[in-house]
This record gives sequence, structure tokens and C-alpha cells, in this order.
Amino acid sequence: MLWSKSPSFTPKTDIPSLAGKVVLVTGGNVGLGKQAVLEFARHEPRLIWLAARSVQKADAAAAEIKQQVPNAAIQVVELDLSSFASVKRAADTVLAASPRLDILMLNAGIMATAPGVTSDGYEVQFGTNHMGHALLTKKLLPLLEKTAAAGGPSADVRVVALSSHGHTMAPKGGIDFATLKSTAENLNTVQRYGQSKLSNILWARQLAKAYPALTVASVHPGVVQTQLMERATGVPSAFRTLTRWFGGMVLTSVEDGAKNQLWAAVAKGVVSGTYYEPVGRGGTESEDGKDEALGEKLWKWTEKELEGQ
Repeated sequence: MLWSKSPSFTPKTDIPSLAGKVVLVTGGNVGLGKQAVLEFARHEPRLIWLAARSVQKADAAAAEIKQQVPNAAIQVVELDLSSFASVKRAADTVLAASPRLDILMLNAGIMATAPGVTSDGYEVQFGTNHMGHALLTKKLLPLLEKTAAAGGPSADVRVVALSSHGHTMAPKGGIDFATLKSTAENLNTVQRYGQSKLSNILWARQLAKAYPALTVASVHPGVVQTQLMERATGVPSAFRTLTRWFGGMVLTSVEDGAKNQLWAAVAKGVVSGTYYEPVGRGGTESEDGKDEALGEKLWKWTEKELEGQ
């Protein structure tokens, strides 16, 4: 389904009270994740877990947010999505300390990196952007379901996965499964990125089907002025320089860029399993993104890979 008109959404006024709720944001120390933590904090949730690879950077981000929202309840948790061991430690920390989890925002990601694999042997963009988040969600699902069940008919538990319009740059056929546990050097870095972002869309739709008590959405934030391109080691440095020079003229601010994921996390009318472009426009994914058979294949493949984790 395609909506031609975006709903109006202003985080300061349109995010409802989050009193009593617990939120987790991956990559919450910078860019869109940090902005999301700030906007959530303004609405006084019981706790926000700020998950990031660097505890030092996460602590600094939390301190900056508290300068604007002094009473913000933020707890830092170390999370490296390219390591299953780190993902499991982070999940165990949250499970041991939180009686509930109302919003899980899968925000962190990498883009256009040089060829490589994660510590568990997955192509690095796919392993970080998809597999790490899939394992984190799997480990936290009992808590998400418990929260949904405890809330009764009015329960509103959300999972928001950041994808990208870049999913349209995935290789022919959408996902080249033969490349997923390799450096995938037969694909260029943009194709590898597109494959990982397409996986976010397909997986989120299957998650919504498997867990109907949750509201699940995948989102494109827009083309946002963040540090993502600065960390893109697989593209020419001249391209990154041009992005810095002209970015202010063509790219969306972080404040505006975070609106779509925040909308998906709290707004009424979010249809579980749907991919949204800014703000709240559904049904805009590629044909590969709508491929149910491909989604089921990815879901089964991922579940098998995560067995025993």
C-alpha cells in the first residue's frame, strides 16, 4: 500500500508520554541514534539503554543529552554488532536489569566498507547490519513478548529496523546467499550495502508475521548528514570530500532524519511489517523488498545460522 501524503510529525509534541517504558537504541552515541535517544528522553521513559561499540563515546553522548534533559534516565551498554559474543553480553545485561522492553530501535549500521568479514565469518556489512541485529532481537524477544503480554489489549511494543533506500542497490536477485559468509568481493561495496539493507526490510516483515503481538517496521531515514559516509572506507576519498562540501545543501539534518524512525516507534497507524520512507510513507520498497519467497528464505537462513546462539 502506498501513501502519497506524509503524516505531520514533530517529535517534541507528537511523541506521547513514555512514562514507565523502557527503550533500547543501538548506535545511540552518534547521529540518528543519538538524536533518537534525545527525543525519547524528553518524554521521560523509565529507562533508555544507549548501546554502542565504544563505552567512552556512549558515556560522552549520554552526558551531552543530559545537558539538554537533566533528568534523562540513560544506561550505557557496550554492543559491537559485528561480534556475536558482544551481542550476547549486551542482551544478557539488558535481560538481567530490565523487567520490560517497550521499544527496540535497531539503528546502528555501517556503509560502503572495504571487503571483510565479522568475527563470526559473515560479510562485514551484512554481518553488522543484519546478523548482529537479528541475534540481538532474538535474545530480547522473550522480554519484548513479556512486555506485550503484561500490557493487555493496550500493549504497544515496537521494533524499528533502520534500512535504507539503498536497498535498491542490492545485486540482481536481491540477496546472493553464496556471498554472505565470505568477503563477497564479486560484489562491489554498494551492492554489499544494498544487500544488507534489503535484508533489514525482508527480515522485519517476517518478524512481524512470526510475532503478531509486536509492531515491527523498517524505515529509511532519508539522505542524512551523519558520520556514516565518513566511516565508509570502501568508497573513494574524493566522494567523501564532496559529500562534506555539498552535504549541507542536499542532505537532511539529523533532527529531520530521525523523524521517520521516531514516528515508527510511537505513532498510531503504523502497520506491522511495513517499510516506510520519510515520514510514514509505506509501500515504497523495491520489488525485491516485496518478495515474500525471498523474505522467507532469508528468515529461515538466518534462524538456522543463529541456532544455539
